[in-house]
Amino acid sequence: CPPLGLETLKITDFQLHASTAKRYGLGAHRGRLNIQAGVNENDFYDGAWCAGRNDPYQWIEVDARRLTKFTGVITQGRNSLWSSNWVTSYRVLVSNDSHAWTAVRNESGDVIFEGNSEKEIPVLNMLPVPLVARYIRINPRSWFEEGSICMRLEILGCPLPDPNNYYHRRNEMTTTDNLDFKHHNYKEMRQLMKTVNKMCPNITRIYNIGKSNQGLKLYAVEISDNPGEHEVGEPEFRYIAGAHGNEVLGRELILLLMQFMCQEYLAGNPRIVHLIEDTRIHLLPSVNPDGYDKAYKAGSELGGWSLGRWTQDGIDINNNFPDLNSLLWESEDQKKSKRKVPNHHIPIPDWYLSENATVAVETRAIIAWMEKIPFVLGGNLQGGELVVAYPYDMVRSMWKTQDYTPTPDDHVFRWLAYSYASTHRLMTDARRRACHTEDFQKEDGTVNGASWHTVAGSINDFSYLHTNCFELSIYVGCDKYPHESELPEEWENNRESLIVFMEQVHRGIKGIVKDVHGKGIPNAVISVEGVNHDIRTGADGDYWRLLNPGEYVVGVKAEGYTAATKTCEVGYDMGATRCDFTISKTNLARIKEIMKKFGKQPISLSMRRLRQRARQWRQQ
Repeated sequence: CPPLGLETLKITDFQLHASTAKRYGLGAHRGRLNIQAGVNENDFYDGAWCAGRNDPYQWIEVDARRLTKFTGVITQGRNSLWSSNWVTSYRVLVSNDSHAWTAVRNESGDVIFEGNSEKEIPVLNMLPVPLVARYIRINPRSWFEEGSICMRLEILGCPLPDPNNYYHRRNEMTTTDNLDFKHHNYKEMRQLMKTVNKMCPNITRIYNIGKSNQGLKLYAVEISDNPGEHEVGEPEFRYIAGAHGNEVLGRELILLLMQFMCQEYLAGNPRIVHLIEDTRIHLLPSVNPDGYDKAYKAGSELGGWSLGRWTQDGIDINNNFPDLNSLLWESEDQKKSKRKVPNHHIPIPDWYLSENATVAVETRAIIAWMEKIPFVLGGNLQGGELVVAYPYDMVRSMWKTQDYTPTPDDHVFRWLAYSYASTHRLMTDARRRACHTEDFQKEDGTVNGASWHTVAGSINDFSYLHTNCFELSIYVGCDKYPHESELPEEWENNRESLIVFMEQVHRGIKGIVKDVHGKGIPNAVISVEGVNHDIRTGADGDYWRLLNPGEYVVGVKAEGYTAATKTCEVGYDMGATRCDFTISKTNLARIKEIMKKFGKQPISLSMRRLRQRARQWRQQ
């Protein structure tokens, strides 16, 4: 049977009860598998249920609210940086009325189940035979001798059908989409991509961006009406997932999304057809396949909070990018510094490019991919929370660990984050319970990364400062690795948001910068008055600049060309405003061009005067 849903919060706080609790923050409502404690482990958000007394009469109880076939129990100790507490053995009891209890027994009496030997690795115990009841109670019998009774748990059980119970029928989530709702290992993921490509060969292409540490190819699927080529004027979008290999929900959502878009395109859904014809979409479901393989082998409930998070060589890909923030901020703070750093397309430092740098091969592959394709907007799907985080992810002050640190495009990023959160079924629901310790409701399901926790070298900050692409981190669920029975509901929670976020790539201005002969000018700098962050044109002279509705003074400059400005207005309707530029070469550039054509070099004025004086002296 699948989990009842303590970790996914399907089991509410009101369904959890305990004999005693050490304090409110260690109450029964905190006894959920993989729940995380706050840094301060304060009265409200601690990392387990802990009994108020250490004796064999303590218990924690789950009310399933309907008859359920219970089959197993998974337990963990207390999540804590400062203390060690776990239960080493326990009994299991069931009841239909919460008054008369029956213990799980075998031939020799009550079964004593073996618990945990440390606080983080989950331990599964299957019941000798399934038991049908409404309530299940865990009664600790022994615990770590230097600690106390503390535990986190998940219950495995199959709710029995109850056609007369309106409450449960109303709350059951179903989906009408005919998709492959299961967890896919590496081989199955590759096969699913091939199936989608076979169904929609005219709009899909499979390619890889490199290899993992263990040699697994990092496969991506492109969805476009002209796969394999960049169309001038068409923006490029990306979703990536699985930078942390154990955050599996994002990976499956991307695999579901590619199936859905193929099916809806074939069915003629005008919204999807329009999106595919006007956008080049790239979907990379598994950035860290080596880490995923570790988590997959353990299973959805038994990997704990971190098994498979890092690459094979122990690197966190999500924070493995060059720290360009410090370079920019040091340059801005030291205005007289000789080393000027631009406000965009900041070069990667030489030390990072050396072979001895601690950089994952997966990270280098992503950077090469980001530099090759002119992405405009991207989302990296993560797990373990329910929030959208936008840059900057790093605080500017070296003395703080949390501080709101906006980019020059803060209003745009906040809108992009809200566009996903507001269309998600749960992110902005004021009634929902916080996943772990943070309540993001005051920001409508969004958060500035640096105000949450500071991180140097994040993919979001690097993307913004090194390329034209605006990237956000989308945390798609409290449970990093939900049971596959949860996937249909998670798909329904995220489907509309995934589509709406892609559509935001068409918000702002776009255009082509050409010379007087109609040829596109690459690497021209596009600036917006009042926004201290520029972008650059692509190889064909085309550009896209994400902006909120309003009127903007837009400038363009390119080496050897005269600068130009114009006013461009962004409306509220979806669709970027066209804002083209035609610029001519400067007089100096023309002279150099003519001289080069005839094999001569421009002569400097001072040299010309010296030669004239020498000629006059000879004549005298």
